[in-house]
Amino acid sequence: MRLEKVKHLLREKGLDAFLISSQSNVLYLTGFRSSHAYVVITAQSHHLLTDARYYERAKAQLSDWDVRLIEQSAVRYIKNFLKELDVKKVGYEKDKVSCEFQRMLRTKGVRWVGFSGFLKELRAIKTEEEISIMREGVKKSDAIYRRLLEFIKPGMREMDVRAFIVQEIFREGASGESFPAIVASGEGSSVPHWETSQKQIETGKSLLIDMGLVWKGYCTDFTRTIFIGRADEEFKKVYQTVKDAHLFALDKVKVGNTLGEVDRAARKHIEKKGFKGLFIHSTGHGIGIDIHEYPRVYYKGKDSKRVIEEGMVFTVEPGIYIPGKFGVRLENIVVVERGSGSPLSEVSLDLIEL
Repeated sequence: MRLEKVKHLLREKGLDAFLISSQSNVLYLTGFRSSHAYVVITAQSHHLLTDARYYERAKAQLSDWDVRLIEQSAVRYIKNFLKELDVKKVGYEKDKVSCEFQRMLRTKGVRWVGFSGFLKELRAIKTEEEISIMREGVKKSDAIYRRLLEFIKPGMREMDVRAFIVQEIFREGASGESFPAIVASGEGSSVPHWETSQKQIETGKSLLIDMGLVWKGYCTDFTRTIFIGRADEEFKKVYQTVKDAHLFALDKVKVGNTLGEVDRAARKHIEKKGFKGLFIHSTGHGIGIDIHEYPRVYYKGKDSKRVIEEGMVFTVEPGIYIPGKFGVRLENIVVVERGSGSPLSEVSLDLIEL
């Protein structure tokens, strides 16, 4: 089905062939993971090109594909292979390759046409199989988080908590982190993409945990902010505002609404409660094989007008960040099914005080 859709795109764009070079798109189309593989698709055929490290495994796994062995430099092999196919107008992922790679692809008799996000619309709508895999991954992530709550103690370093997360990810059978986990205590939680450090976790301060794993090639992304000890009234007010903003945004995740409406619902509530200018990122992003995929859930830009469709999967993650004090972010992956958004995580959004 995916290949047929890509072949339809070729006809729509007037292309004889398309060269896929990004690892995530190669995985999306073939189910085969490799650090050095290319896909060439024409209206009549589909081919995987890879080197000797992956060739035998690829042949065994991809019985419906023409698998070719790259025996020389990849660029030279690709050029010769395109001549063999006798194609004249070939698309490529200009947003996924270096300027040097683009320069080296120049071939007499072949007209190269660059595209950005060639498969983004296809990947934005997940199949039932993809959603099932992501649901499994989130279930594992939830289990890790619940064990994490029992593990965390004052005096630990942020890095101790991340080490526990990584260990538990492998214990769950996942292939690794989908991104380096963020463990941000106290003032560090006011920096949305804080780098986990050797800083100690203290009683009387917040602790933001943003983590994810890779399960069967698909990413999870999950954030909760807890409090070590008893939370004061200021923190509780911020937390409740973010929680309500999350729920207002989720309520707007409906087929036919736009992504801009989802972002505006969260942003409007946060501003109404007196925290204007302290929600400093988008409400969410697409997720799947890559941790950040199309579309962005934001009130600005082209994606803001993107209409929500059945099968979309993206995060909802509003936050408030008070410089030098603390930050609160609450994030779930949301899948659009039966007309509205449903969070994949079963972990409550309620405040937890340890």
